[in-house]
Amino acid sequence: MTKDYKTNQENFWATEFGDEYSERNTGDQFLKNQIHYFTEIFDSIKNDKTKSIKSVIEFGANIGVNLNAIKTLLPSAELAAIEINEKASREISEWSNNEVKVYNQSILEFEPDSKRDFVFTKGVLIHINPDELVTVYEKLYQASSKYVCIGEYYNPSPMGIEYRGHKDRLFKRDFCKEIMEMYPDLKLISYGFSYHGDPEYPQDDITWFLMEKV
Repeated sequence: MTKDYKTNQENFWATEFGDEYSERNTGDQFLKNQIHYFTEIFDSIKNDKTKSIKSVIEFGANIGVNLNAIKTLLPSAELAAIEINEKASREISEWSNNEVKVYNQSILEFEPDSKRDFVFTKGVLIHINPDELVTVYEKLYQASSKYVCIGEYYNPSPMGIEYRGHKDRLFKRDFCKEIMEMYPDLKLISYGFSYHGDPEYPQDDITWFLMEKV
């Protein structure tokens, strides 16, 4: 029996649409794209501080392709994932041989049980009910001991757009500005844009922001 979540967006990703998303976003090239994406982010951390990243958690990991990419770049880091979709959560456990700690639950229900060095989202905040963003920002902040990285669709003001024929399922805004206004001790280290037309490593027009607790 499917669980009845707090928001329509959670129910959307926990069920068939979340399953279909997993099937679309897989394959060797997709993994290579994510390795390139995170290489750019980690390269923006000065003085090789990536050596200090010993633990990582992804909010909304799907089948864990991003974590698999990070495992390639930071092979000794302890990895964790929060993922609402049960099928996707099982896939993470399978490819990682249970080395990735998986929280098969909604981000809104997740309570950080320890702090990780690098906490991130990629294409997830855009799908959160806007009324719940403050809650998610708090969880991202509380889960991090050092870095918070978000990769989302940017827009200077909040707006909703249709997503694959569905309304109220995708929202663009300045997520970085909002979370830094909530937590003034978050300092923006770097940011970048990944273009869908990149000839080698295309992304879905993601703007990423890397912040550090100071």
